[in-house]
Amino acid sequence: MKEFEVIFYSTANGFEPAREFLDSLNVKLRAKMAGTILILQEMGTTIREPYSKAIEDGIFELRAKVGSDISRVLYFFYIGNRIILTNGFIKKTQKTPRKEIELAKKYRADFMERMRKGEISYD
Repeated sequence: MKEFEVIFYSTANGFEPAREFLDSLNVKLRAKMAGTILILQEMGTTIREPYSKAIEDGIFELRAKVGSDISRVLYFFYIGNRIILTNGFIKKTQKTPRKEIELAKKYRADFMERMRKGEISYD
């Protein structure tokens, strides 16, 4: 089975929300999330809880927990075994915040549009 390629979504001006989020985490939580990203890369579409959960409309959340700190990174799958990490947040409630889901969808729409226009390429 081909390994998946994990890519950080980047806005047109080069901002990478998921990478910025990971960089903001404490060392332990960042290490845990990095390990979870590696599991995602290996397992791809077969990954399940406790590592990942489908949220809605093709958006998934990657999960990491250290003590009482819970972090999430949202992502979607793209053609060619690619996984696009969009944004992350520290989870404070049971439900994933609506604004984070909407942000992931907005980033996905932007990514798809820029791919269609040829502004992004992975050759």
